[in-house]
Amino acid sequence: MGISETANKNHEELFPNHKSTLKVTDPELIEIFDNFAFDEVISYGNLDTKTRLMVILGSLIASQTLSEYKVMLVSALNVGVTLIEVKEIVYQSVPYVGIAKAFDFIHATNEILESRGIKLPLEGQSTTSPETRYEKGLEIQKSIFGEMIDKMYEESPENQIHIQKYLSANCFGDYYTRTGLDIKTRELLTFSVILSLGGCEPQLKGHIQGNLNVGNDKETLLSVVTQLLPYVRYPRTLNAIRCLNEVIPE
Repeated sequence: MGISETANKNHEELFPNHKSTLKVTDPELIEIFDNFAFDEVISYGNLDTKTRLMVILGSLIASQTLSEYKVMLVSALNVGVTLIEVKEIVYQSVPYVGIAKAFDFIHATNEILESRGIKLPLEGQSTTSPETRYEKGLEIQKSIFGEMIDKMYEESPENQIHIQKYLSANCFGDYYTRTGLDIKTRELLTFSVILSLGGCEPQLKGHIQGNLNVGNDKETLLSVVTQLLPYVRYPRTLNAIRCLNEVIPE
């Protein structure tokens, strides 16, 4: 059958002049994967190339696939994802995957940027201080999730209220308030990260609603799920679609 012309074209856009050793050692597998990922899957949905690469990067961090992340990071830079956006994708993953899982990806990102002659650190994107992070985080949290946040605070036991405050001050106050990515993009990235983690379906459903609230419709979310399918495969894809249909029925 061979690799289709469309798959070759899309692959070349992301990996110009790349010579795959797996084409030599595992030609049948590469034929199957490339035709699926770079032809069949890419043809579906409403994501532009840049957005598709951004959500894939978030997914790869959550999936702990460092080697593939390095390859796709270079591709993302090739198609116009900016230096600041690349950094913010990694930072946005931290409150969801944890610093232990993000650590190697931070270093890998720095190594690739420095290999391109980029001087680090990049321009800072923080907009809060220790005095304002809780207030601003709670404000942005409510702008995404509305009355649900008040309910979470009201229903939290006294010995667990500190977790709600951490969510407002740290997850949202320290990260969502940063510049470099807008809120719609951050919510889309969060959706891709949680989807890829697996086992976080209640949180995934919450962020499906959050995405709707900031303007990412079901078509966009289904497009994200579809574009991540070659990387996270069917069990997590089907779980995500089930959550999607529960929150936004057909």
